Amino acid sequence: MSESKAVIFGCSGPQLSVEERAFFAEHRPWGFILFGRNIVSLEQVTELCADLRESISRADAPILIDQEGGRVQRFKPPLVPQYPSGAELGALYLANPEAGLRAAWIMSRLHAFDLLPLGITVDCLPVLDIPAPGSHEVIGSRAYGFTPEVVTAMGAAASAGLKAGGMLPVIKHIPGHGRAGADTHHELPRVDAARAELSARDFAPFKALAGEAMAMSAHVVFTDIDPDHPATTSRKVIDEVIRDEIGFDGLLMSDDVSMNALSGDFVARAGAIFAGGCDVILHCNGVPAEMEAVISVTPVLSGEALRRTQAAMAAFRPADDSNEAALRDEFEVLMATS
Repeated sequence: MSESKAVIFGCSGPQLSVEERAFFAEHRPWGFILFGRNIVSLEQVTELCADLRESISRADAPILIDQEGGRVQRFKPPLVPQYPSGAELGALYLANPEAGLRAAWIMSRLHAFDLLPLGITVDCLPVLDIPAPGSHEVIGSRAYGFTPEVVTAMGAAASAGLKAGGMLPVIKHIPGHGRAGADTHHELPRVDAARAELSARDFAPFKALAGEAMAMSAHVVFTDIDPDHPATTSRKVIDEVIRDEIGFDGLLMSDDVSMNALSGDFVARAGAIFAGGCDVILHCNGVPAEMEAVISVTPVLSGEALRRTQAAMAAFRPADDSNEAALRDEFEVLMATS
C-alpha cells in the first residue's frame, strides 16, 4: 500500500467526480474536509464519506468539518439543530460557570451524535482565540470570551465532549487569531502586540490544551516575533512559540491555503507552509488546478510529521454510553436559562 501525502483536501460537490476519484487515488491525501457545498442529506454525506475513503483505500482516513455552532456550522437545520455560538455558551459560563462548562461539553457530545454515524471523525473545534478591542469580527462571536480563563475552561470542556463522543478536536487558530484586525480569507493581518503580552494572554489557552492531538495554524503576522511571515509559514513562530513555548507536539495543520492572507501562487504557498514547519497542508475548496499545484510540492508523510499523524490516529477512542435524548433535553434546559 502506498503512503499518504501530507495534505487534507476538500471536494467540489455532494458526490465525487470521476476526476476527483482518480486524483485522490493517485495522490493519497492523509484526510479530507467537508463544507456546506458537500451536504445535501444525511444519507448522501454518509455515501460521500465512504467514497472518499474508498478512493484512497483507507477505511480510517480522517474526515474533518467545521461544526462550531453559531455562524460557523456546515450542517444546518433541518439536518441537525442550529447550535449556539461560542459567545452564547460563554455568556452562560459567566452567569453560571458549572452550567456553561456542562453546556460546552454537551454541545460537543451532540456534534458527535450528529456527525460520527455519517463517517465524519474530526471537528475543527474549539476556537481558542481571544478577541481584543478593535479586532475583526471574523472571530467575534465564535470566541467563548475575552479572558484566557474563560476560553481555556470552555475550550477544554468542548474538546472533552468531542472525545467522549468518539471524535477528535482541532484547537484553533494556534498561536492565537483574536487580535487580528482583518479577515484572513481576504487579507493578511499584522498584530503588533509585544511578545510578552501575547504570551500572557493569547497563547495561554493553547498552552493549557497543548496535549490535544491536532491544531490549526493562524494566518497572522506577529511583528514582535517574525515581522515577515504569518504564523502558518513562520519557522520562528512554529519552532519557538508553538512547539517550544506553547509545548504543542501534536499534528499541526495549516489553515486553508486558499485564503488570501497568503501570497504567491499555490506552489509557492504550499512550499512556504511546509518550509515553515506545518505537518499537513489544508486545501478546502476542491478547485482542481489549485489541488494540482498544491500536490506538486506536497511530500509523502515521513519523520516527525508521520509520527504526529500516527499519534493523532491513535488518539481516537470509542464513544461513551451517553444517552442522546437525555443530553438534548438537558442542553435545551441549560440554554433556556442563559
